[in-house]
Amino acid sequence: MRQSARRLAKAVQSLRTRLPFVSRAAEQLLRVSILDNGTRIAAQVFVGVIPALFVITAFAPAVLRDQLVSTVRAEFGLRGETLSQVQQLLRAGGDSETRDAFGAVGAVVVLLSATTCSRALQRVCERSWHLPGAAIHVVAWRWMVWLVVWLVVLLLLGPLHDAFGAGTALGVPLTVVSSVLLWWWTQYLLLGGRVPWLPLLPGAVMSGTAVVVLSWAARLYLPNELDRSVAQFGPYGAVFSLLSWLIVLCAAVTAAIALGQVVATEPFVARLLGTATRNSDPDRSGPDQD
Repeated sequence: MRQSARRLAKAVQSLRTRLPFVSRAAEQLLRVSILDNGTRIAAQVFVGVIPALFVITAFAPAVLRDQLVSTVRAEFGLRGETLSQVQQLLRAGGDSETRDAFGAVGAVVVLLSATTCSRALQRVCERSWHLPGAAIHVVAWRWMVWLVVWLVVLLLLGPLHDAFGAGTALGVPLTVVSSVLLWWWTQYLLLGGRVPWLPLLPGAVMSGTAVVVLSWAARLYLPNELDRSVAQFGPYGAVFSLLSWLIVLCAAVTAAIALGQVVATEPFVARLLGTATRNSDPDRSGPDQD
């Protein structure tokens, strides 16, 4: 047993010596706990951000509700019965009964609870960059700003795919660039400016690209999976399928942000981006928080 442990220790040490980047990347992914944090963020999106969308549809004009339907159809490739149910659900939100059911106070509570998603994402960014949690007065307003901006972007995703009518040839690169810029800004905002812009660029490129690629993949995978799940399990099947896809998406974003820090602190890249290496101690950030 001891000999096996020694061999494993020697193998790990050899890996660190021969492939330092691979070793650092593996350690970073383990300490950030990409699956745990990805699942946590996905759950917060499902129970926080999606209800916030229903609040928007309850109080928004018909043109915004139609735009949201267009975005959902473009992002997930929905069709048939599933698309009809989504259209019925979102477009029915503008009646007075739905608004009365939410109420002004209820709408505010739902929007505030949706900031749990931005808080979970903030912890991922802090843990990836080995930073302690920021003071509440520094970041509290940032949670709501992040949520509002992302909800606005979500409404624009549909027309963005075809470059607002210019065609998909321009829409594809525009979508990728917009996604990268959005994740670049997200990291800077949620870290409270404690990490400069340039070192955050590798994580933004990987996160933005991962989101776009998985969105394209969702158009191929989700429609058939949703139809199968709804036929087999009823409405609950759609919940399972959507939540599974969200977990994959959020885990990919978590991994991209974590690996972005590893890339940005590589000696050559660090010199180009001006990355400070003083936060290389993984114990500075303390234990992960729920």
